[in-house]
Amino acid sequence: MATAVKQIQASRKTITSSVVEILREKIISHEIVGGQPLRQDALADELNVSRIPIREALLQLEAEGLVRFAPHKGAVATKISASEVDELFGLRVLLECNVLKTSLSKISDEELDKAENILAEFDELLEPDADLHAWGAINWKFHKSLYSPSEQKRTLGILGQLHTNTDRYLRLQIQLSADYSRAEQEHHDLLALCRERDTRTAVKCLKSHILTTKKELIRVIKSLQ
Repeated sequence: MATAVKQIQASRKTITSSVVEILREKIISHEIVGGQPLRQDALADELNVSRIPIREALLQLEAEGLVRFAPHKGAVATKISASEVDELFGLRVLLECNVLKTSLSKISDEELDKAENILAEFDELLEPDADLHAWGAINWKFHKSLYSPSEQKRTLGILGQLHTNTDRYLRLQIQLSADYSRAEQEHHDLLALCRERDTRTAVKCLKSHILTTKKELIRVIKSLQ
């Protein structure tokens, strides 16, 4: 009996995870727009699942900041906002600059080679008309490769969540401004400084990269309002 219960729980968890991934992608890609209601019955029919994994998925997405529950309305996709960009990227500056500083005191040449290989993948996604589906994941994969030697697992977990939260904004920026070359060059500059173990300049470069992106995103968002 216990084994059967565990199998059922594992199966439900797998279904919920799949629903989370599908809905997250729809929100991040703006297929589901901010303010749009997320009707549990309709989603269950669309995805051919019961309402239970839909409810669990929406709660997880609420924790990620992509969904909110409004009185008398139920779940709705959160809207993009300049104030949220300011907060999210402000947090990234505080955490990422500190973790990079720690990481560069430990990082190996092999780990830097791995970061360079990831950056080559990322460069392919910055070509015009490239599929942006994996953009956020590869962007975080590159940054994480530079931060992981710090061994600050809790901080890396928080940063992973922040990158998920900012993915929808970064895709919007790329789609509207085609700002490919700047992001590409800044990543290469950062990696080069990390190879030189120039911690002070690398941290300064990273901070400028995040703040410049924040400024451009806020400009794009305000132009839409």
